[in-house]
Amino acid sequence: MRASTTVVFCAIDNLISPAGRPLTDFPQFLDALAESSVPCVWVTSRTRAQLDATLRKFGRYEPFIAEGGSGVYLPEDYFHLKLAATTRLGRFTCIPIASPQPAAAEALDLLAEDTGTSVVPLRSLSPRELSQNSGLPSREAELLRLRDFDELFFFAGASESDVAKFQAEAKRRKLALRPRGVFWSLAAGASIEISIRELLKLYDRALHAHPFNVGIATPEEAAETFPACEHAILLADRSPAANSPSGPAQISTRPASRAATKSFPLFSNNTWGLVLDTILNRTF
Repeated sequence: MRASTTVVFCAIDNLISPAGRPLTDFPQFLDALAESSVPCVWVTSRTRAQLDATLRKFGRYEPFIAEGGSGVYLPEDYFHLKLAATTRLGRFTCIPIASPQPAAAEALDLLAEDTGTSVVPLRSLSPRELSQNSGLPSREAELLRLRDFDELFFFAGASESDVAKFQAEAKRRKLALRPRGVFWSLAAGASIEISIRELLKLYDRALHAHPFNVGIATPEEAAETFPACEHAILLADRSPAANSPSGPAQISTRPASRAATKSFPLFSNNTWGLVLDTILNRTF
């Protein structure tokens, strides 16, 4: 682990494609954080299997949070601390937040049966069907099956009221049910907020101090990412102050978080430079 008093939690699903293609200037932003010894923890709905090649491509050696807050994954010997309740998954040590598979698969089958709702899990699809439904090439589509915690599925012929009933029952059973593009994800106990808090506890212990922490997310990911962060940067498609000479305005309050938040336009030539300056200079 690099010695730093700042930690960034970055929701990357709208910043890096499943094939590993990043938005313009995002890799340079990551490199600049690394040069300043600031760890950037990726937060994603993707799996360890989906993310592994991208992590290697970008040369990332920080923890990441995968499957929508189902697990916190740590590189080998990142924290020289005694860790409780961990498991080894591939080349990573994992702090499980959700119950590992087959818990989610069994919960989905039972929930569908009890609510009388027809669902189709990804595990039941043929390789061709999986590629067609996901819109991904065969190799990338197959990585969707390799899940440590959550279960992906889609509804088959369900009405809006059926889906609403299904959602209400999942909530009653304390299951994390979230849309994932054309699919849905079900996990037993997943929470991005809890994942971030658990990781911050480890940084507290490793640094012997509480780090200055910043969440970065687009609007679709902000509600789950920002509540555990003390500072936040929202990457909106359009910023109301994008054309202001003084730059993006500070947002002092948000319903889902007490974080001091700034907003920047996602698709702007100088966005990542402004984000970097805001983090390094702590101008919230």
